[in-house]
Amino acid sequence: MTTSTAPTPRIAVVGAGPGGLTCARILQRHGIAVTVYDHDRGPDARDQGGTLDLHQDNGQLALREAGLLDDFFRLARAEGQEMRQLDARTGEIGFHHVPGDGERSKPEIDRGHLRDLLLRSLAPDTVRWGRTLHSVQGPAGGPRRLHFTDGSTVEADLVIGADGAWSKVRRALSPATPRYTGVSFLEAWFHDVERRHPELAALVGPGSAAAADGARALFAQRNSGDHVRVYAIQRVPADWIARAGHTAQDTDALRALLLDRYRRWAPGLRRLLTDNDGPYVDRPIHALPVPHTWTPDPAVTLLGDAAHLMPPLGVGVNLAMLDACELALAIAGHDTLADAVRAYEETMLPRSADTQRLLDGAADGLLSDEPHHGEPEPSELSASPEPSGVR
Repeated sequence: MTTSTAPTPRIAVVGAGPGGLTCARILQRHGIAVTVYDHDRGPDARDQGGTLDLHQDNGQLALREAGLLDDFFRLARAEGQEMRQLDARTGEIGFHHVPGDGERSKPEIDRGHLRDLLLRSLAPDTVRWGRTLHSVQGPAGGPRRLHFTDGSTVEADLVIGADGAWSKVRRALSPATPRYTGVSFLEAWFHDVERRHPELAALVGPGSAAAADGARALFAQRNSGDHVRVYAIQRVPADWIARAGHTAQDTDALRALLLDRYRRWAPGLRRLLTDNDGPYVDRPIHALPVPHTWTPDPAVTLLGDAAHLMPPLGVGVNLAMLDACELALAIAGHDTLADAVRAYEETMLPRSADTQRLLDGAADGLLSDEPHHGEPEPSELSASPEPSGVR
């Protein structure tokens, strides 16, 4: 690949999540230099979230192109594909999917394990930790200058925004901001479940379990290391906790509030609301306008949630990794960065718009008590724990 702006193009990826790291890995496999900037102080700075199911037709395709698919299967949990749908009033199993022997259509992997796999695959010093982006400046067409909150700057011929729901890179292309969907998740953690919470372990099994009554829902998800995450899903104002006079740290008060709201539910399911280890985490669900598009800029582009934030319904990380794969291959296969960005966006934007339309308002479907075989992907929420996006 050649470029009119520099003999060796300076490519900056903002965000060291699965999408940004996948893009960097595939670029490096094609001999293209890239630097990744991330606001975390290091790879272990915070919890990376729950478990992800990577699908054959997107996430796994990206890992194959990254040369990491076999490593992924060694880490992934095929048994995590099991899914139980429970009756909210009785706790009895209605729908039950048990994966067959050798089924690998969407095995589960902890988000942190996936990130570590990708990080280990990169050349040393690819990721620059502790670099919080403030803004992207410079002329349309580039080069662009990244301004970080520590006062430092970096010039790049292509800036790739892989910085999630509250993307700072997005502001260089689009005025769009995520909007609250009207549905909120309240996350609870359970540790050492086989010993300390055996009833919960038996209820959830090796995969996931869900229940809903039309107005509220619960989704429980087995993680590795004998952990379970549970999400109480409600249609409420975004500030519902503050309106009730509490904060997310008021664990006992929130438990009492949840028990009242779920008072007609089966006792075994209500324990998912009360026996958690530690405080709850408030996660209101946001989405970008449908469709989200922008005027093409050969020096800036977006992937994943930065480009097409949707409700957490099992597509977020998969689409981010597919975006990353296609962008990296476009850069490797075109003569200029402008041609590469154009080719990538001509494929990515229509695909994401179609998926956005399909999932627009679909967060409400998580509350439906009608039988369904779909599965939310609440671990998408944990990738961006600060809803304000002001960093």
